[in-house]
Amino acid sequence: MKNILLLPGDGIGPEIMAEAEKVLHLLQEQAGLAVALDYADLGGCAVDASGEPYPEATRAKARAADAVLLACVGGPKWDNLPRAQRPETGLLAIRADLGLFANLRPAHVMDALIDRSALKAERVRGLDILIVRELTGGIYFGQPRGIETNAAGEREGYNTLRYSESEVRRIARVAFEAARGRQKRLCSIDKMNVLESSQLWRETVAAVAADYPDVALTHMLVDNAAMQLVRDPRQFDVIVTGNLFGDILSDEASMLTGSIGLLPSASLRDDGVGLFEPVHGSAPDIAGQGSANPYAMLLSLAMLLRHSLQEESLAWLLENAVKESISQGYRSADIVADGQQAYSTTAIGDAVCREMEAALARSV
Repeated sequence: MKNILLLPGDGIGPEIMAEAEKVLHLLQEQAGLAVALDYADLGGCAVDASGEPYPEATRAKARAADAVLLACVGGPKWDNLPRAQRPETGLLAIRADLGLFANLRPAHVMDALIDRSALKAERVRGLDILIVRELTGGIYFGQPRGIETNAAGEREGYNTLRYSESEVRRIARVAFEAARGRQKRLCSIDKMNVLESSQLWRETVAAVAADYPDVALTHMLVDNAAMQLVRDPRQFDVIVTGNLFGDILSDEASMLTGSIGLLPSASLRDDGVGLFEPVHGSAPDIAGQGSANPYAMLLSLAMLLRHSLQEESLAWLLENAVKESISQGYRSADIVADGQQAYSTTAIGDAVCREMEAALARSV
């Protein structure tokens, strides 16, 4: 029996998490998935309940879980709180606490949604990129950091970008292994022409490449990479990069697929324990309206099934059900085309469950 911790979070989080729960219950009842579900607060809802974005009760449950499924956190309600109480601080804290150093963000263009991409169809047809982002180092965690008043009496903010060789080696190995299972092409993104931390990054990734002679390694500066993702995104297979650059480039890649509401992510450590969450935010402007796109949430659950539970066939079943539902026209407002009906969060979740039930029945 595996333990899964569900963190609905803020904004649209509870709405999209409810659709993931439907799928989990279906898999428990009809596919024999042996999991126990538990719940906790993270982010703004945790601040409201306990004053902390990552309270001790959540910490204890997260450490005991085999996998954590998170919807989303944050919103303007908490933007003016001290940094220690902001929802995003809780998100960074759980990643660091669980040692989740490897963030996998796939960007895949479905044929049924190629019309929603920000680029022309001929540039993105068949696009399938995996961005491997280092998640517990870099400028988001580096010390010293802060806001101080300098000798001239002016306030200045500062952050430190640090990477050690061991941090770079371990994320590079994750990326090389991923590339081995795909097209055997890896592009490492840095800014080595002006940053010493990136110079170390490039040298270390190049050294790790000696252990992967079957994978073709290239290097690219981050500003060029941002341009190339728009100019010719299909040149990439697997991308590996640091925390800040990965955060930005993966959001850019989301628009190639048609909507950020389609992108899942997995944050992993070496033993397969992970936190799985949509790339998108909490969308407080549409919270409670029943119009949120649950597809990224469901695809994040598929990544949980694959990476933490080693249930490859069930992960494929869910991913295929998502594709079939979209092909049948079950689109949320963010991906609907002119003249098409926008379906509710609940209706989309129901459609995915019907597809899964039908597939399971055929396999009996």
